[in-house]
Amino acid sequence: MAGRKMRIAVLPGDGIGAEVVEAALPIIEAVGLPWTLEIGDIGWEFWKHEGTPVPPRTWDLITRSAATLVGAVTSKPPREARAELDVGLRSGGRIYVSPVIQLRQRLALFANLRPVADLRGDRFGFVVIRENTEGLYSGIDYREVPEALWPSVGTHPNAARSGREHTAMSIRLQTEFGLRRIIEFGFSFAARHGFHRVTLADKPNVLRNSSELVREIFDDVGRKYPQIEGEILNVDAVGLWIVTRPERFGVIVAENMFGDILSDVGAGVMGGLGLATSGNIGSVGTYFEPVHGSAPALVGAQRANPLAMILTIAQMAAHHGFTTQAQVINAAVRRVIVLNRADELTPDLGGHATTSAAAHAVIGAVK
Repeated sequence: MAGRKMRIAVLPGDGIGAEVVEAALPIIEAVGLPWTLEIGDIGWEFWKHEGTPVPPRTWDLITRSAATLVGAVTSKPPREARAELDVGLRSGGRIYVSPVIQLRQRLALFANLRPVADLRGDRFGFVVIRENTEGLYSGIDYREVPEALWPSVGTHPNAARSGREHTAMSIRLQTEFGLRRIIEFGFSFAARHGFHRVTLADKPNVLRNSSELVREIFDDVGRKYPQIEGEILNVDAVGLWIVTRPERFGVIVAENMFGDILSDVGAGVMGGLGLATSGNIGSVGTYFEPVHGSAPALVGAQRANPLAMILTIAQMAAHHGFTTQAQVINAAVRRVIVLNRADELTPDLGGHATTSAAAHAVIGAVK
């Protein structure tokens, strides 16, 4: 796999997304990755002027590409999204859907991989694998409880006092299909990458019934991997131990919301969102992105940290079999961080380097 050329769709996005992508892309040539890059359109400007943040031409590009690299993209609440549409587009009944959600759903990317590594040493290194398609983020969310569901909710004393029209609810969806798929992925990932423990982060002492289904499937899958220790822990304990004992973890599997929270805690342990990467993996497609947002207030200031995007490129390379190049990139980033020179690190890491200067420092470390 590592010897063949690949077409990569590059979607810079908006806000600081375009800045960090521009700064980071030269690392691809610096390490000799045989990738052909094609730039595509995604983000808020295309929503405003075309009525969709992911135009049809972008879907075509993604379909023709082996993998997709995404910069940060802006999302806003429904009312603001409608207000910023061009006047001629407002009568079409368009509904803004985050590009991230569109990519995950349309490409069936069920697993979100968030590596957490000690970039200043070798004390810890683990991966949070977040389920992308269900859980509390499944979209079953009501501002007003539907009449058919009121019998299940209305017995709660607060709901009874408030009434159906003034009670909101969200449902944590857990399915045998979704759970088995993500747990199988977690154990398989651990086996392929030399991890000896898979931790499932849940809340079985409170969410007793839905968590029982999780436990049954986790135990069943775990029996296929006798060489790997499996454990189920309360999500709050996992969050605490990520901070105090990160070295105890290998692979952490969690439902959508729990994984979202834990992976950001892991980013904090690493040193911040400026170092956090993610890969979205499905049966066929993939896309990779840094975790940080579009930070519109920083646009043009050249203060955004490009290291997350550079590490994201390494993660994408490793996933697609370009192991040597990924190791070189990771080693170069570690070198820049360990040297701790103020003129090579952006302000979030205690330095005063610009976005482009920080990226050049990593490229220099490669060379």
